[in-house]
Amino acid sequence: MTNTKVVVLESKERIIAVDLDGTLVHTDTLHESALQLLRNQAMSVIRLPFWLLGGKAFLKQQLAGAVQLNPATLPYNVPFIDWLKQQKKLGYRLVLCTATNANVAQQIADHLQLFDDVMASDGKNNLAGARKKAALDETYGEGQYIYAGNSSDDIHVWNCTSKGIVVNASSSVLFKAKRITEIHGHFPRMPITLSAWRQVFRFHQWLKNLLLFVPLLAAHRLSETDSLIQLIVAFISFSLCASAVYITNDLLDLESDRQHPRKKYRPFASGLVPISYGVLLGPVCGLVGLALSVYVGKYFPAWLFVYFTLTFAYSVKLKKLVLIDCLTLAALYTLRIVAGAAAVSVPLSFWLLAFSAFIFLSLAFVKRYAELQVHVLERKNKAHGRGYYVTDASLIQTLGIAAGYAAVLVLALYLQGATVTTLYHTPEFIWGSVPLMLFWISWMWLKAHRGLMNDDPLVFAVKDRASWAVLIGIGISFAAATFGL
Repeated sequence: MTNTKVVVLESKERIIAVDLDGTLVHTDTLHESALQLLRNQAMSVIRLPFWLLGGKAFLKQQLAGAVQLNPATLPYNVPFIDWLKQQKKLGYRLVLCTATNANVAQQIADHLQLFDDVMASDGKNNLAGARKKAALDETYGEGQYIYAGNSSDDIHVWNCTSKGIVVNASSSVLFKAKRITEIHGHFPRMPITLSAWRQVFRFHQWLKNLLLFVPLLAAHRLSETDSLIQLIVAFISFSLCASAVYITNDLLDLESDRQHPRKKYRPFASGLVPISYGVLLGPVCGLVGLALSVYVGKYFPAWLFVYFTLTFAYSVKLKKLVLIDCLTLAALYTLRIVAGAAAVSVPLSFWLLAFSAFIFLSLAFVKRYAELQVHVLERKNKAHGRGYYVTDASLIQTLGIAAGYAAVLVLALYLQGATVTTLYHTPEFIWGSVPLMLFWISWMWLKAHRGLMNDDPLVFAVKDRASWAVLIGIGISFAAATFGL
């Protein structure tokens, strides 16, 4: 970690007490346990308020009994742990002293094989703040230990300690700690960058919501200013709801993401952004998005609600079901087109819906196939959090290619319909889009087969020159068909 102040402690100070949440790990185990309960036993979440009535210590004990955190996947503060290992070699006794439930704390201590003692909350006493200080004073004597912490609750402990180590704390906590104890170690908090916030909200994924404009484009009504304004508001509404879903999905997928070679660097999985922020931002984005949908009016709010409900069901359960997950992803893409048509009262074409269903089903299979390819390289037998085995990769590839070619077939059949002759001046030019689509589907699957596909095929397409060339070519063919030569 950059700018980390490393200090060798004086030999007479033999005890280093270390906080857990936010200090030893870049997360809060209480929040993680609650999210795991929501993911695995969604209906049990209604028990949380009743458990809290018994006190915070009782709540932690009940959560520790209901869920099982995996210590191996937690985002540890590696530079700080390395420093602690150095101190242990110098003969210092390390104590994990935390308000986390004793069962969880002991599991983490057993995993790290670093601490000599563990002091933690039981079902009655929440070992935080003044209670933590009293417990440490009683065990080791007032001022006879060094304490490492990160929060305002730790100010109580630093008061009268021999020395303090401030880890991952805000500037205000660091300032208060300096006033009451001698700071001999400071491990600064990593700043939340603009790039991290972009990953939290998935702004690049908002491009998918441009599908809302497809019905208006297909109906040749882009010149209608009022309809365009309606769709712009609908786009913002849909995007905010999509961000709410992405945030929720990331929070519920913490353990799976941490076992993925790329997803483990996501802001919530890595601990760069506290998961408490996500718990707040998710509902806010969703509510603002739903409020904007009311302005759009007509049937748009109903379709947005369907999308929001289906995405939540996907995050909680459907993504774990073989094939159902890919069908759901295809449906979610198609729902964007349906919602766009509802926003501006454009009648939907069967051909458009059929084409979108097949093309997005193919892309959903690309996404899943690419993930399985990663697991093959890691020599894993099964995709964590999914219902697929790595041996399913070849079948997924076959199904995906078939769906993609079916989409091209639907496009070709559409060109024979009477609608084409009424909408386009010279519809023959649209035939140029058929070989272009055949090439693009084959190209995407070739890239996936070679292990070069991004986790999200649409994100890959946005960065891919060949995909842009195909898009421009298709645009030229439709423009030539519309206006003639």
